[in-house]
Amino acid sequence: MSSHRATIHWQHSKGSFLDKSFSRDHHWHFKGNQSLLASSAPGFSGNADAVDPEDAFTASLSSCHMLTFLALASVKGFEVAEYRDEAEGILDKNAQGRLCMVKATLRPAVRFVGRQPTLDEFQALHDRAHKGCFIANSVLTEVLVEPRLL
Repeated sequence: MSSHRATIHWQHSKGSFLDKSFSRDHHWHFKGNQSLLASSAPGFSGNADAVDPEDAFTASLSSCHMLTFLALASVKGFEVAEYRDEAEGILDKNAQGRLCMVKATLRPAVRFVGRQPTLDEFQALHDRAHKGCFIANSVLTEVLVEPRLL
């Protein structure tokens, strides 16, 4: 078991609560003095230049899948030279009519050096990575993986 922490800090700086024009900008602080500007999504009066929770959710799924994939590839003796994922998360209403992240599609593109996996081995690595991803195992969102070789 492990514990993971983030500090989220928002302070009223401009706009009005009465007309809902207040700033949604805030900061996420992580270990190692890492900080990130966050906001709500632009459709919810947020800052388009900041990371919103839905972006972060999608990135978290993608990052976890990638890290699991890299570990599995290493164990199998495959050397990954490059991994890129153009992940997409969909915010929509679920069956109960509540807004939620209903679907995430991961589109990892992977380039290997040295010994190349067969297409079956490549798909099996992604299948195992999906099943082993801590974040994917923690959510109700449908997560699709559409891998391709570079």
